[in-house]
Amino acid sequence: MARPRKPLLSRDRIVGTASALVDAEGLDAVSTRRLAAELGVSGPSLYNHFRNKDEILDAVADAVSAKVDLSMFDETDGRDWRTALHDWAVSYRAALTDHPNVVPVLARGPGRRPAGLKVADAVFGAMVRAGWPPAQATHIGALMRYFITGSALGSFARGFVDDETAYDPADYPHLGQAHLLADRQQQVDEGAFETGLRALLDGLAVRYEAGVRGARAPQGPADGP
Repeated sequence: MARPRKPLLSRDRIVGTASALVDAEGLDAVSTRRLAAELGVSGPSLYNHFRNKDEILDAVADAVSAKVDLSMFDETDGRDWRTALHDWAVSYRAALTDHPNVVPVLARGPGRRPAGLKVADAVFGAMVRAGWPPAQATHIGALMRYFITGSALGSFARGFVDDETAYDPADYPHLGQAHLLADRQQQVDEGAFETGLRALLDGLAVRYEAGVRGARAPQGPADGP
């Protein structure tokens, strides 16, 4: 019998199938048995490509990281550090909100995942080139990851039910319109993210002007007696 021209199984095919399961049913839906059944192969054949379920989920998470735009951190791009951080954060959040079920894996950090490490390297390198001290550049990368992954872990607007009787004014005098939030989820959540992001960047800009730029400014002659 002739051998198939394409292998029945590949890393990309496994990751694609696992990603679809995570998106549809969550992280707990992924098991080697379930994946083998979805792929129409025997369970042990998966181990030719991945050692265990955790490695598969790492690959799924890294596929999401690979979708994040990093072009703004290229030395030839021309965007200042603040604009670059803003545009990257928007791209990063968009990738996460397209695949919210994998956010808990991404929130653990890049570990050994190549795409995740490229993200961390790009952010850190751009901040250092802008003049931030390495320790501060590390803090900025961590801060941005906390903020972006946190924003993608849940929806503020979906936390309220679409029922105007649920929030009695006698008990909650300021939540008279809260039942409308669920219907405006995208507007509310994106508005909150943008508000928080700009406030965060405003704060960093103040620190940059006071510390980094001030330290790099040419010093005038010392005043004489």
